[in-house]
Amino acid sequence: MIRLKDVKAGYKGHTVLEIPDLAFEPGRRYALIGGNGCGKTTLLRLIAGVITPKDGEVLNPYIKGMGYMPQIAYAFSFSVRENIRIAYGKVDHGAEDELEVLRSVGIEHLKSTRGNRLSGGESQRLAFARVIAVPHKLLLLDEPTASADIRGMDLIEKALDEYAGRTNCTLIFSTHSPAQALRLSEEVLFMEKGSVAEQGDPQSVIRNPKNESLRIFLKHWVI
Repeated sequence: MIRLKDVKAGYKGHTVLEIPDLAFEPGRRYALIGGNGCGKTTLLRLIAGVITPKDGEVLNPYIKGMGYMPQIAYAFSFSVRENIRIAYGKVDHGAEDELEVLRSVGIEHLKSTRGNRLSGGESQRLAFARVIAVPHKLLLLDEPTASADIRGMDLIEKALDEYAGRTNCTLIFSTHSPAQALRLSEEVLFMEKGSVAEQGDPQSVIRNPKNESLRIFLKHWVI
């Protein structure tokens, strides 16, 4: 189980996240929703160990078995296929495995293209393919479809759903789209001003929100 206890985190002396007690159960899918600056990215970075809290404790037993995709997708300057190959490390795999993961996000045809020549959407698909190339016990994704077009989003969502089902990983992802949270998660956390303002089953949280700020947030989306 991943757990945050009495956690405060921030930047340059300013507290941006305050979590009294929050737990994520193994093998469950969680979506973080909320506006810009609400703390979604900071929460993911804390769990990933990219930053440490000013106060409190973050317990992540999967720190050595996790995959983490930050909000800004990165592609190395060598070929797309080599970008995927580095994800395997010492894990045994075949050439077809590399192509299959590229195929799952619709960029197999770019396998020989240099990573630094991809578009923003293509770079995001490549970064996502790289993180799902091998099984992880924990998968942390910060807005994994933010730069994708409709086709790219559909491909990423399908690949993510299949990956989570196949690996039974704990999945925690942030998204601005309540509809995406409905499609992919088992539990939704609405974040506001650095804290969790509402949490629960996606249908309850999104279809019948109790929090007024969440109601206002949802008015801007067609679900």
